[in-house]
Amino acid sequence: MSLDFLWRLPQHGDGRRAHDLHTRGEWNRQTGSRVAPKVDNDDFGYIDYLAQVARAAEINGFHGALIPIFRMTEEPWVVAAALARETRRLRLLIALQPHFIQPAYAAQMSASLQRISRGRVEWNVISGGDPVAQRGYGDFSAHDERYARTEEFLDVVRGVSAGAPFDYDGKHYRVEGGGLLHPLDAQPVPQIYLAGASDAAMRVAGKHGDIHLTWGEPLAKQQEVIDKTCRTLDALGIEREIRFGMRIDVLARETEEQAWAELRQMYATVSDTTRGFGFGGQRGKSESVGAARQQALHGGSQHFDDLTVGPNIWAGMSQIRGGPGCVLVGSHEQVAERLAEYVDIGVSSFILASNPHLEEAYRVGEEVLPLVAQAARRSVATTPLAAVA
Repeated sequence: MSLDFLWRLPQHGDGRRAHDLHTRGEWNRQTGSRVAPKVDNDDFGYIDYLAQVARAAEINGFHGALIPIFRMTEEPWVVAAALARETRRLRLLIALQPHFIQPAYAAQMSASLQRISRGRVEWNVISGGDPVAQRGYGDFSAHDERYARTEEFLDVVRGVSAGAPFDYDGKHYRVEGGGLLHPLDAQPVPQIYLAGASDAAMRVAGKHGDIHLTWGEPLAKQQEVIDKTCRTLDALGIEREIRFGMRIDVLARETEEQAWAELRQMYATVSDTTRGFGFGGQRGKSESVGAARQQALHGGSQHFDDLTVGPNIWAGMSQIRGGPGCVLVGSHEQVAERLAEYVDIGVSSFILASNPHLEEAYRVGEEVLPLVAQAARRSVATTPLAAVA
């Protein structure tokens, strides 16, 4: 199977400490301690730092970069447009929610950016999971309703992108006499990353998803997720091929002892303020099944050793930088071996990250990815593609 490795861009600051103590960018709440660019720096702004990270990912063999979206981050479409001119081959995985934009206009924006970037646009389509965050964006829709809206959104995007004339009459969207015109109608629809474990999410993934994306878990639990997804899609009569992707952080060093020591040092910077950072101190109870699984890995413990949930896997990263909980920790060889094990069970697309993102793009690209590729080649003859065909 072909393997894709993507790097996450640090959309809300970067550094070697917990995210409210980042030293790069202006998300740091500690006044006077910034040592890297502010957005209005005339000589070198934060977009210049993001460009450095993107170029580092491209130089070191990553196939693409995730541009995340939260209420405290830069807007991904804007960043993607800027980075399209800073890179040559790196695919730009834009996180977006259907609630943000009308699908016909999203298709036009995408087609234009495809032309600028020469076909490097991809979408991480998020239906939403945290009710507090959703309401902050003006979205009061219920869980299943959001997925129904996502399905219609992608119906319209595909229809409009095929060219005129296009008509659509759904519950959430209606189009009359639409469709992109030349030359925009010649651009491909972005490859679609979709997440979600509920039946509502599976229906959308089966119809529109190219890659079913999950947050990383210990190997056996990740196998459970893949097996359940295959069974669900099979029960729904889905005959399309769907690949599996995983988001997980990595912390790789020359020795396992060095890696764990650095993680302990980073975790020591976490405070109660850190855990609420970016959520206005009002982080809601997520409706995401994946988020619930992440929480269940450690039962809410904040003790460092309790957060070790498997060989070279630690489940406390969400307390350091928000988002997914798991990080692979160990020597270069150990981290590569763990990643290769996920390949063996059918994961073929990885969104990786490590702080600081600039230096770690070089480290992971130089020291870890070649080892994963070697291990994957050794097992490719005996490893079936875990996909729905």
